[in-house]
Amino acid sequence: MNTAEALLAPTAKTVGWRARLQDWAELSKARLTLLVLLTTLVGLYCGAGGELDLWRTLFTLSGTVLVAAAAAVLNEWMERDLDARMVRTAQRPLPAGRVSPDEALLGGALMAVAGLGILYLGVHAPAAFLAACTLALYLFLYTPMKKWSVLNTLVGAVPGAIPPLLGFVAGRGRIGAEGWALFSILFLWQIPHFLAIAWRHREDYRRAGFRMLPCSDDKGRITGLVATLYCLALLVAAIWPFYLGAAGPWYLGGAVLLSLGFAWGAGRFALHPTQETARRLFLASVAYLPILLVLLVADRR
Repeated sequence: MNTAEALLAPTAKTVGWRARLQDWAELSKARLTLLVLLTTLVGLYCGAGGELDLWRTLFTLSGTVLVAAAAAVLNEWMERDLDARMVRTAQRPLPAGRVSPDEALLGGALMAVAGLGILYLGVHAPAAFLAACTLALYLFLYTPMKKWSVLNTLVGAVPGAIPPLLGFVAGRGRIGAEGWALFSILFLWQIPHFLAIAWRHREDYRRAGFRMLPCSDDKGRITGLVATLYCLALLVAAIWPFYLGAAGPWYLGGAVLLSLGFAWGAGRFALHPTQETARRLFLASVAYLPILLVLLVADRR
């Protein structure tokens, strides 16, 4: 290696820090946290009537992201032994030993305190209260419930649906009908989204001892039926903002088409439960939510 190559080559310290950052990004479920950021921002935009205050926006988003990341880290800390039993999670930073349990616990706790503090001091007490409810429900009800009841998915969908409601409250100062509409959309969307994942990885969940609906439904018919019913309920929730006068006809048309397409994917999975139809349902769910939220913002009334 010549002198120029030596200067350009990454040092071991640089590589080490990059690996450490990657581990913490995985530990805090960065992609899921990005979704939380998006839904919170949409809720804030709707709650503020389309007029965002810079500092309130920064405080709301930073506080919510820290609490969401803390929930992910502490959840993985609580389930590290179970994650080690599953193929899809065995290489996560905690079960693989790249991050120590003490480090994860301390980091998660600090992020939770910082996030709640930012929301309380930078936004207001109701926003901090909703964030604290999210954290408590996720860690102390949903996480242990995964080992003893198939209803854990419904319970887990509640904290997953709070971020847009939190954003709405941060912008409006109170909970309104539109905030509940956003909550309902997120709540109902999560069920078919997660069922598609759980059915594809049901053997892994069985191995870890998690009680998911697909674990007792190898044929997939019940799982598909439940997913379809929730998609149909989502159609009703998705048009709610239009009837509240918060969105226009373009949003209504898009919401109906998107929801029918999502329900069609769930129906295909119900009729022909295979890895491929479950994968397509999952991909449909991933596309559905951001497109719907963009339509809501773009055609806001």
